[in-house]
Amino acid sequence: MVNHKHYTYRVTWSEEDGEHLALCAEFPSLSYLAAKPTDALKNIVKLVGEVVEDMATNDEPIPMPLGDKQYSGKFMVRIPPEQHRNLVMQAAEQGISLNRYISSKLH
Repeated sequence: MVNHKHYTYRVTWSEEDGEHLALCAEFPSLSYLAAKPTDALKNIVKLVGEVVEDMATNDEPIPMPLGDKQYSGKFMVRIPPEQHRNLVMQAAEQGISLNRYISSKLH
């Protein structure tokens, strides 16, 4: 069974609601509002735990926590040819590979 505490949680301020909004990246349809950020976090974790338990009971597929997944470090991005050319030139001007140049821009 998936450990619901391994999911990716975030708490932010909701100006619209006037409260702290807690979210879970792996369950984008779930949220929890509370006056205190600690309460928002505590309750979204509890809510996700209940949802995961219910999914397991009903033999539904449960999302894997992003932090538990293995990543290759590679991904492909399609960009316009002109932008590709400009990036190659910028990398060449710095004396580094395009891969290293793009990686530095993603930080």
